[in-house]
Amino acid sequence: MARMLSYSATALDAGERLDSLLAARACFASRSAAARAIESGNVFVNGANVVKKYAVAAGDVIVYQEEEEVEAGPVTGQPIDLDIRFEDDDLIVLSKQIGLVCHPSVDHADGTLVNALIYHCGADHLCNVQGEDDRLGIVHRLDRDTSGLMLAAKTDAAGCALMEDIRDRAVDRHYLALVHGVIAPDTGMIDAPIARSANERTRMAVRDVPSARDAVTTFRVLERFEPRQHDDGYTLIDCKLFTGRTHQIRVHMQYAKHPLVGDPVYTANGPKDARAQLGLKRQFLHSFRIRFTHPETSEELEFADNLPRDLDEAFRSLGDRSRGMTDAGREVAALLADAPRPSVEGELLE
Repeated sequence: MARMLSYSATALDAGERLDSLLAARACFASRSAAARAIESGNVFVNGANVVKKYAVAAGDVIVYQEEEEVEAGPVTGQPIDLDIRFEDDDLIVLSKQIGLVCHPSVDHADGTLVNALIYHCGADHLCNVQGEDDRLGIVHRLDRDTSGLMLAAKTDAAGCALMEDIRDRAVDRHYLALVHGVIAPDTGMIDAPIARSANERTRMAVRDVPSARDAVTTFRVLERFEPRQHDDGYTLIDCKLFTGRTHQIRVHMQYAKHPLVGDPVYTANGPKDARAQLGLKRQFLHSFRIRFTHPETSEELEFADNLPRDLDEAFRSLGDRSRGMTDAGREVAALLADAPRPSVEGELLE
């Protein structure tokens, strides 16, 4: 049976959006879960229903209905379009569309990549090395609104081998990112540990705490773009992951004071004018290149994926502001000239 609980806002909470605050204070599992409860009339502020964007004031008494735990049923297949670039008896290489969550969670019980893989392959033909039915086929992940290339495994042997290669940094993963500001050096490395944010459980941050995990990102500048009235310029970079922490590139670039364009979460240090986001509602981050050794055949495989429509339009809007490509930029441009574009367009989720 659901219980009604309460939370009294402090001076530190003043000005926070109601849904963000409820998630940050662990009243709900996530901001979207809090927003659903608010919109369903299950949250009251000083005895009244308010909108999810309500700005909390110090002293507000927030009463909310505790979420009931629902026993999860078996994960089933669903006919979700997949842009598959390679497939054999051992693994799949696909280009993930935006809005597609990798596996079921509290907020997304279905409609995930795992549901799509079960429908495509059958549950018995996906690796289960993590021992959980809701992780079938998964060997690494992309954020919900990060697009591009990723791997899935069909057999346990392939899954174990690929996960080990990822841990050993033998899988070469590259991401295109457009960031705020003009980065002067042509190359750089960010070596900074990442842990869950102290204030918001749904965010990650660079922190020096025992729970932080090592995280290393390197980048090459591909092209720089001149500043204008509403922004401080932009830089297109090729990021390479040496570790795979949650939100790693997004957190590291914010830490470097060059947050990703369009990022709805890690926006600190970026221009406040909405026009600086180039019309994007999600982070400009795309897994454009992946290279690895096939775990069974030992063949070296490499795939490239061009920008999806929304990122391509934002990038092209900067064309007359370019300071010119770097050598690395010309190399990547040549690679993408022959690369296919994503054939499945996803949608952003609230």
